[in-house]
Amino acid sequence: MQSHASFSGISELQLSVRGPVFTPADPGFQSEISAFNLSTQHQPDLAFGALDAEDVSAAIRWAAEREMPVAVQSTGHGATNAIEGGLLISTRRMLELSIDPLEKTARVGAGVRWKAVVELAATFGLMGLCGSTSDVGVVGYTLGGGLPILGRKYGFASDHVIAFELVTADGTQKRVTKDENPDLFFLLRGGKGNLGIVTAMEFHLFPAADLYAGGVYFDGGHAPEVLRAFREWVPSLPVEASASLAFLRLPDMEMIPEPLRGKFVIHLRYAYQGDLAAAAELLEPMRRSAPFMMDATGPLEASQFDTIHQDPDQPVPVRERGLLLDRLDEEASEVILRHFGPGVESPVLLAEVRLLGGALAKSAQGEDIVGGRDAAFSFYMVAIAAPPVVELLPAVFDSVHTDLRPAANRGTFVNLHGHFVDAEDRERPWGPSARERLKKAKAELDPKNMFSFGQVVGLPAPEQPVVMNQAVLLEDVVTAGGDAVLNS
Repeated sequence: MQSHASFSGISELQLSVRGPVFTPADPGFQSEISAFNLSTQHQPDLAFGALDAEDVSAAIRWAAEREMPVAVQSTGHGATNAIEGGLLISTRRMLELSIDPLEKTARVGAGVRWKAVVELAATFGLMGLCGSTSDVGVVGYTLGGGLPILGRKYGFASDHVIAFELVTADGTQKRVTKDENPDLFFLLRGGKGNLGIVTAMEFHLFPAADLYAGGVYFDGGHAPEVLRAFREWVPSLPVEASASLAFLRLPDMEMIPEPLRGKFVIHLRYAYQGDLAAAAELLEPMRRSAPFMMDATGPLEASQFDTIHQDPDQPVPVRERGLLLDRLDEEASEVILRHFGPGVESPVLLAEVRLLGGALAKSAQGEDIVGGRDAAFSFYMVAIAAPPVVELLPAVFDSVHTDLRPAANRGTFVNLHGHFVDAEDRERPWGPSARERLKKAKAELDPKNMFSFGQVVGLPAPEQPVVMNQAVLLEDVVTAGGDAVLNS
């Protein structure tokens, strides 16, 4: 039988917030904690759907009083490692969105996806610095730097943030700009979820005119000549042009266009903003590199950016691994072809080489801690995490990583890092200097390491994080049952 004492902890949270509180026994619990990446199954002790910053602040204070760790999730696209125990705060209901067309700025709540920004901004002839899919959350994407389609022209999304609104581990709400809390402003741009929960964000928008973009598909049998042409082509590209090359082993599914279904193809992704004739002319060397199966490039509206990469828009179980390359030379190309070229049986669905450089190489607002600005290329692998191949994936990823090491950069992009295996690996997106600055701020703002889930750094030696009481409400969760959702 449920006791008043066992239920009091959860009821105190429910009385202090407006959003719904869920225990594992409640019907809405699994829906609340589910991630877009279906291979990651979170198992928190409790879930809470925040409606605003006050809700987030109250929930964090409640958890802090009980020494309970806190995680945050919006869409779950970046859910590479599972959350176990603690309180999971979902921000997906925080959908504030406004655009100032005169100032060319946007303000979003923590649950807003890029799709909403893209659609609203387009009505004013503007665009935000969205990445390969508009289905991801704006805030989480930007906290990790945010690699846009047109990044070579504009830089990372985090380069153009005006302000963050942050709730720290003691429940304090802070406005963070380059003038107000400048140290935090430095660390939030690329620091991901180390120092608190961002509840809202303001950032610059850009003109959406004169876009030429899309994809060219080649039969995978032409991979050697297409990769060689790509390697020779990209050094001459102006910053207005962005490009990547993907080795795709497409499933035989109805969602795939008929000519490509069940095929191994090479997908050239291309985007250019500027003179449309110049954009088409720049692409000609790649069009001539081999016979193509499909050419879907041409003038494009900013609201159609998702058609360039064709990322899935439905939840899927995947495992990922990312690294950065300092060069794409003949040796690195041979490694890529050996692992992903014609005749190779690989469980990897996608292996992508993306050109970096241009405005990505330096911050637009002084220092930040976005990693990989000195890299020449991003290399990213994705595989469907389903039996029987799921057990093979770590070894496959490790083998590729090892073989590419001579051309590899020392860091990674935090958003494209993939599943981390230990504390050292989870900190690898940041260089030594950035890592120490994050650890120092962590010790000041979150000394008990309340925000300990996901891609975060630990506390600086000799301090060690306090072991949080992840099971403090275990009895409450078990005994409260469905009655726990009182304010949904």
